[in-house]
Amino acid sequence: MARIFAYIVHKGGALDDASAELVAAAKKIDAASSPTAIVTGSGVDLDAVCNSLAASYGEIWKISKEALAYPNSDLVRKALVSVLPAGSILLVPHDHFGIDLSPGLAVKMNAPFVSDVMDIGGIEGRYLKLVRQEFGGQVSAHMQCDISGGAVINIRPGAFKPVESAPAGGKVVDKSSEVADLAARRRYLETIASEAGDVDISKEDVLVSIGRGIQEQENVEIAQDLADAMGAVVCCSRPVVDAKWMDKSRQVGSSGQTVKPKVYLACGISGSFQHLAGIKGNPFIVAINKNPKAPIFQVADVGIVDDLLELLPELTNKIRETVK
Repeated sequence: MARIFAYIVHKGGALDDASAELVAAAKKIDAASSPTAIVTGSGVDLDAVCNSLAASYGEIWKISKEALAYPNSDLVRKALVSVLPAGSILLVPHDHFGIDLSPGLAVKMNAPFVSDVMDIGGIEGRYLKLVRQEFGGQVSAHMQCDISGGAVINIRPGAFKPVESAPAGGKVVDKSSEVADLAARRRYLETIASEAGDVDISKEDVLVSIGRGIQEQENVEIAQDLADAMGAVVCCSRPVVDAKWMDKSRQVGSSGQTVKPKVYLACGISGSFQHLAGIKGNPFIVAINKNPKAPIFQVADVGIVDDLLELLPELTNKIRETVK
């Protein structure tokens, strides 16, 4: 069995939730596997990340270089190629950075690349069975990936629920000396923070999120009534912002805000990976959609196939009756 590695995303010394999800994905490939984490960066933040990973990973490979202080896929690609053994399987979060990093990395590793994987069905011979979505999530594509020479696999955030296990007691191995000086044609300039809105949805515990299924701007009030009854805040997916029905600061997703609520009520949201990438912390997800094949149902804890314009007012009334 090929050795499984997980590329770890982090910021400011804090781990991305995908670090635990990649362990779960690795277990779907091989239940007996103990994946190795690979972390790139520099300074004390990198050390903090490595220490945090010790509970989930048996071994953590650290690549510390000043050039890697800000994640640059050109540089990270060169660093990973320098340390990954031939035939390795590398799991990468399917986020903006992973989409930039992985295709070129697979070329350099002379290995297949599969993006946006939602499920893993195990191994048959030299083939790994994978499931990903196409046509905006309307079709689940079942495919086989030849892993005899390794592979780079991007895992959709939120698709694999972290599993509880005994602390791994991971050992940190410094691989920095195996990586030569790094240089790239592009360089980091600055980060421009988005303007704050009237509500900071990233700090809310309960969110009522609306998507294209809300149909008209006048119907946003239906979601607002429910949020008021629940003590929640209304947020949305990108189509609602594009239609100018809600402010950009209320958008959840890879091009919007990242949220970590305890409860996330997704109303009329299909569940594209761009939207799900903005939901962290493994909240309790309730999905309401008229389309029973909507991708959101694959990650929801509770799925309701119904017309949200009829269901939400009934739900609001029931909640108000209960709290009287």
